[in-house]
Formats: sequence, C-alpha cells, structure tokens
Amino acid sequence: MTMLRQLFVLFALSAAGVLAPSAFAQEYPAKSVRVIVPFAPGGTSDFVARIVSQALTKELRQQFVIDNRGGAGGTIGADLAAKAPPDGYTLLLFNIAMAFGPALYSALPYDPVNDFAPISSLGSAPSVLLVNPSLPVRSLKEFLALARARPGELNYGTGGVGSSGHLAVELLQSVAGVKFTHVPYKGGGPAFAATISGEVAFLIETAGPVVPQIKSGRLRALGVTSAQRLPMLGDVPTLAEAGLKDYAYTTWYALWAPAKTPSAVVNRLNQAVQRVSSQAEVRTSMQSSGVEPDPSTPAQLDARVRAELAKWNKIIRDAGIKAQ
Repeated sequence: MTMLRQLFVLFALSAAGVLAPSAFAQEYPAKSVRVIVPFAPGGTSDFVARIVSQALTKELRQQFVIDNRGGAGGTIGADLAAKAPPDGYTLLLFNIAMAFGPALYSALPYDPVNDFAPISSLGSAPSVLLVNPSLPVRSLKEFLALARARPGELNYGTGGVGSSGHLAVELLQSVAGVKFTHVPYKGGGPAFAATISGEVAFLIETAGPVVPQIKSGRLRALGVTSAQRLPMLGDVPTLAEAGLKDYAYTTWYALWAPAKTPSAVVNRLNQAVQRVSSQAEVRTSMQSSGVEPDPSTPAQLDARVRAELAKWNKIIRDAGIKAQ
C-alpha cells in the first residue's frame, strides 16, 4: 500500500470515528521531523540536539533534522516553533534560557508555559568559573577578596546580554555581594577567546568545551557550579565547597512541541526520549561534553520551567537587565 493510500485510509477511519487517537500516535512519525535549535551551530545546545536527533532517527525510523535558527537569545527560533502546526513535526530544543525571556523582553512573542507542550528534559550541564591565569588568584576565596577590594574593576565576558553566562555571573554577584563589569560579545566563542587572551578577566562557561584549556593551563578553574564535583575535573571544588553555599547554577536542555500537539504524540516522543537516554552510546556522547542525561516526564518539565521562571524573573528584574 502506498503512503498516499495509507494516509487516505487513516483519514477515512478517523472521519468515521473508528480510529482512536492512540492509533495516530502509533503511525507517528510518518515523515521527517524538524528540530529547531534557537542558537548557531557549534554550541552545547546544538551538540545535545544532534546526539538526541540522531538517536531518535534510529528509534522512530524517521529523520529528525536540525534547523538552527539563532538570534535574540533564542527567542527567534522559539517563536518560530511556537507558531508551527501542532502536529509533532516541528519540535523545539531549547535550554535554561527558556526561563529568561519573559523578564528580559518587554514584548516576548510567545508564552513559555502556554505556547508549548513539554516533552522531556534531556540533560544538565554544570558550568565552571574560569579566570585568565594572569589574574593573581588561585581560589574562589582569593577571587572574591580581589573583587571586593576592586569593586567593578574585574570584567567578564559572555555571549551577550541575557545569555546563560551573563545570568550565571549575575547570580554570583547576588550571592557573594560583589560587583563585576559585564562585557557582552556576539556569541560564547568570542567571549571564551577574550578570556584566554586576557581581554577580560573571567567568565562562567559550561564545563565540557573548556576542559582542554584548563588542562593546558590556558585558563584556571576556580570552581564548578553544580552540587557535586565533575569527574572530568575531580580536583576542582564546587563553588558551594569553596564557600558559596547558596550558589547553584546548571544549564539544562529540554524538548518541546507547540501547544495543542496531541497528547498521544507527546507521550510517544517522551517514551522515545526515555529509551534513547538509557542507551550507552547516547550517554557517553553527552557526558563527553559535560552534559548528564536527565530525561523527565512532561509534567516534571512543566514544573521545572515554572519554578525557573519565578527564580530568574526575580534575579533579572532585581539586576535591571533588559535585552538589547
């Protein structure tokens, strides 16, 4: 039976009320699925998207194709996904920045809760506080003492206003009671290069991509932002261990569909994510870049987004940050 005839039969059965909604889910996906990543290629979000999409392609036997739509802190791609047909053939792979948008943008073109159907969390990536080796500090204690002695003089690089690196440092300032000077760049890569060259004093960056520069001595790690130490950086303490007990920051990644996507399709995708997340090849690939797989139920992802929205709304508004 040709695909066209199959679709005709499905339509006829549906119109007659014979075909249950779950049967549609069993047929899904019947064609390739677009996965919008609202950032440029090469970053951790893109890396996670490619690992997961490749695994889902094998699991569901249809191509999951990456569509990078970077710009405006991820809001351009997220808006495109929010307005896509709710049929399961356009998905959004976004990160913690999903929770930043409402406070950063006065006219955000979508609602992070109401315009999306949560599918599953995918992974979490701790970050590292990194300084240029020329900075005369070798511990978090020395770093904060220097910052307090020279308020506003230490500058830090980020991928832009409202980026995860920016807000990770804003949280650091709030918890530690210090003041730094923000130097936004057009992307995480330039900010990273600027820290290595000494153009800025420090940055907070996800762990996976920076390990080689730490090992080579081009950057000095003062602490990781997670609750536990990272196996790949076992001698680097957590910031909590180093004295900032109230500091915790982790970049997380998750998968959404447009709102009103059939629950049967959402559940099928969630089950597929659960299965591929347990595969050794997928776990090893993600962990090699510092991302720990952490699949969830749709309800758990929804609760996570709501909690993060409340947390970052306060931090962003208290700091007076507005996206440019």
